[in-house]
Amino acid sequence: MERLTERVVLVTGAASGIGAATARAMAAQGARVVLADIDEKGGQALARELAGASFVCTDVSVEAQVAGAVEHAVQMHGRLDCMVNNAGLVGAFGSILETSGEAWHATLAVLLDSVFYGIKHAGRVMARQRSGCILSVASTAGVIGGLGPHAYTTAKHGVIGLTRSAASELAPLGVRVNAVAPGTTVTNMIVAGRGSLDAALDAAAKASPLGTPLMPEEIAAAMVYLASDDARHVTAHTLVVDSGVTVAGASGSGQFHCRPAGFMGTMPVVTA
Repeated sequence: MERLTERVVLVTGAASGIGAATARAMAAQGARVVLADIDEKGGQALARELAGASFVCTDVSVEAQVAGAVEHAVQMHGRLDCMVNNAGLVGAFGSILETSGEAWHATLAVLLDSVFYGIKHAGRVMARQRSGCILSVASTAGVIGGLGPHAYTTAKHGVIGLTRSAASELAPLGVRVNAVAPGTTVTNMIVAGRGSLDAALDAAAKASPLGTPLMPEEIAAAMVYLASDDARHVTAHTLVVDSGVTVAGASGSGQFHCRPAGFMGTMPVVTA
């Protein structure tokens, strides 16, 4: 039995990585999916792949465009049942002593401000409906320090804090708010960084206490659970899907902080 039959789901950063996997998983469970991404070519291609899906070009760092994506979903389908705030990038990296304010703010605009916009505008629709759920992609870098660059880590801690805070306000209105915190996931960005899929899978497996690489489809499965009635009593929760990294004493080994400061990423680049 499909778990999300006829539910309307909006996914940001949907053209690749965790976002694309989530859109596919939601559609496979019967959802009507709206794809939002700055990558028009990739987003349109996925929309053609998924029956009944539509695409809206969206820069999630701009509030009006996030509001427009929400409005697009409502105009297309008459309602919005699930908002997935997924779009992301690596952003500012390197020593905090050398990181520019411009790179810092650009990173937070995509990773944290966008989540605020998504919760705000989807929440308004869901409050009127008296139902719905909002899911945001956090990270193991939001659970413990040292697993990501400074700005990225700050933003992901913020996502978890905002998830809890928004959930407390919206629960009486029938709206659930949760987050998923992935460990390092084998996305296209990781593959590009390692030079090949095999190298990326090997590196991910070696970083995992379970000895297996974490794939986007496995994060998507967590999203489906949280969006479904199986999780109807789950709110203000961050579901960590990391193969045990956060309890195994792993550290970031300074890899993001010991190289010259810079900025990495044009959306959609989804990391964990």
